[in-house]
Amino acid sequence: MIQCGMNPEQLETFVLVGDGRVYVRSNAALAIAAELDWPWRALRFLRVVPRPLRDSLYSLVARNRYRWFGKRDRCMTPTDDMKSRFVEHDQHGG
Repeated sequence: MIQCGMNPEQLETFVLVGDGRVYVRSNAALAIAAELDWPWRALRFLRVVPRPLRDSLYSLVARNRYRWFGKRDRCMTPTDDMKSRFVEHDQHGG
């Protein structure tokens, strides 16, 4: 992240680094949605909405997500199928 001009210790929003680009807030969410199956992939059409408006909506959801969707005491443990979708890095950056 430091290569992108962002300090990982000071991030205060959603960031995706992929394809040599850095995506933040709604752009990051839409980039991920574009890679998911239906119906999430359909959210790509929101790219036509001006970014300041999308980011405002993103911030509204981010501020209220626990109230609207609840909060858990523990993180979900991924199934074997889910684990196969993660990229693992060793502690030496490899």
